[in-house]
Amino acid sequence: MIIDLEIAKKNFINYTANYDVNDSNIDRKIGHSIRVMKISREIATRIGLKQEQIDLATLIGLLHDIARFEQYKKFQTFYDLKSFDHGDYAVKILEKDLRKYIQDNKYDEIIKKAIKNHNKFEIEKGLSDEELLFAKIIRDADKIDIMYESVCMFFKGEEEKVNNSLLLEDVYEKFKLENLVKREKNVNIENINKVVSVLAFIFDINFKATYEILKKNDYINKILDRYNIKDEQTRERIKEIRKKANEYLNNKIMRD
Repeated sequence: MIIDLEIAKKNFINYTANYDVNDSNIDRKIGHSIRVMKISREIATRIGLKQEQIDLATLIGLLHDIARFEQYKKFQTFYDLKSFDHGDYAVKILEKDLRKYIQDNKYDEIIKKAIKNHNKFEIEKGLSDEELLFAKIIRDADKIDIMYESVCMFFKGEEEKVNNSLLLEDVYEKFKLENLVKREKNVNIENINKVVSVLAFIFDINFKATYEILKKNDYINKILDRYNIKDEQTRERIKEIRKKANEYLNNKIMRD
């Protein structure tokens, strides 16, 4: 067996024990990593990959956010623009530590390329077909779990801040054009704008299986159902966004 996922998971937990696991932010990233590991396995299985490829996708899911722990320890934030790019930094960590998680070096470049690209606005050019495949799997799996966290975790106890916020014109227009909402250094994407930026993830999904998982879990509606927007214009625009997002999701499932 080239990939022993039980050993990989054990060593990952041992790695995170070097950080304050009692801190809710660290604990959340551990949970996120385990969930993305499982989601990556589900996507890889549903798109018909071989078992060794499924195991590889699972391992990449486990390790994709390994830099988050050092990021939070050093900067007390998960905001890359105020700290470091956590995809790039993960590769630096794995340059030294990858043998702790997989003994064979056969897949080293695939693992590093996928993790490097998992958080980028778009995947870099020049990847091989196999590197591109696994980069797409981890990007989809990561987005699914961020949408899950948007239902269960984000703005917990702070829903009124979202309810009283206004949707930025630029964010609204990007969503209507089916574009991702890029986080810029000098633009504060918060409250309802952050919610919409997460919903816009549907415009950067790679597999029908991913759309089916999003549909099955009803994440679009569950995210928006948390809030009761006060501003009339923003409330009407959120209704439009809900309708567009659901139609887009359904069309992708039917068409693909």
